[in-house]
Amino acid sequence: MTNASPELRKDGNPFGSHRVLEPKGGLPQPALRLDNCMDYLYDNELLVDVDTLNIDSASFTQIKAEAGGDEEKIKAKILAIVGERGKMQNPVTGSGGMFFGHVAAVGPGLKGKTDLKPGDKIASLVSLSLTPLKIEKIFGLKKGTEQVSVQAKAILFESGIYAKIPTDIPEKLALAILDVAGAPAQTAKLVRPNQVVAIIGAGGKSGLLCAYEASKIAGVAGIVVGLEYSKEACDKVKEFGFCDHVIQANATDALDCHAKLLAATGGKLADVVINCVNIPNTEMASILMCAHEGTVYFFSMATSFTKAALGAEGVGKDIVMLVGNGYTRHHAETTLNILRESPVIRKAYEKLYA
Repeated sequence: MTNASPELRKDGNPFGSHRVLEPKGGLPQPALRLDNCMDYLYDNELLVDVDTLNIDSASFTQIKAEAGGDEEKIKAKILAIVGERGKMQNPVTGSGGMFFGHVAAVGPGLKGKTDLKPGDKIASLVSLSLTPLKIEKIFGLKKGTEQVSVQAKAILFESGIYAKIPTDIPEKLALAILDVAGAPAQTAKLVRPNQVVAIIGAGGKSGLLCAYEASKIAGVAGIVVGLEYSKEACDKVKEFGFCDHVIQANATDALDCHAKLLAATGGKLADVVINCVNIPNTEMASILMCAHEGTVYFFSMATSFTKAALGAEGVGKDIVMLVGNGYTRHHAETTLNILRESPVIRKAYEKLYA
């Protein structure tokens, strides 16, 4: 990596296909390898000095398990992935994460398309699985989070989305929240007043934000049910108070989750089920808990489309199932506003991330 001004190149594709090395002519996210050379910049690219990576939860969980929790092995695995692929895309989970950094250079072809300037602090709202990334050094991991402190550079394409870091929220906190911004924002779109809502993983970072939005919208006549695996996590959900009922259950045990939901709600299935866990084989619990013509939102990157599609068919469930698209319009603003509206969430998250 060099500190000199990068050479300027023209004719970059808006979606970043010009950075795809393998297979040629493809798009960056499904690509096996990207060109992560930072010595040149296409005129429709943003060059960013990266301070922090926020690894996707499913990806970080897999890497941590493979490394036996050893920090040096986790760091080595991240460096190996980026070194091989030119991006942070876990080959097992396929997922990436996002970054926080400072704008280093703005391609002249972006004039009139962005108001960014060098020095602006931004968080990427596109996945690291499609972002050209070059890591010079990993300083360490923030305990209890998926955040990795780095010295690195990244490229955002013309089609890439980002959020300027607000001045009223600490940078690391904003990064942590924006990483899961799609979940509470989609919850706000899906939930209606008086509905029954079930949230799998309600005590996690995204699950808690979803519970807040669901409770606010479902209202006093609605029912919000939070599911968690451990007693400690259940106690955490109860303490925040956004769920009307809290169920301790293993989300890989579909029949048990189904029975416990019916017991908690007096025989009602959920109009909306939101799956926020980072482990596989939770598709059927989500499906069985969903009411006829209800909706399941799979925010989890550990979800198998095949298991969900064939599983719903196999149990005769006529339901809408949504892939966990991490983007919906105004999702960054919606999610950051939760921190402004809820002092209890802000205090808890500042303690962990800020």
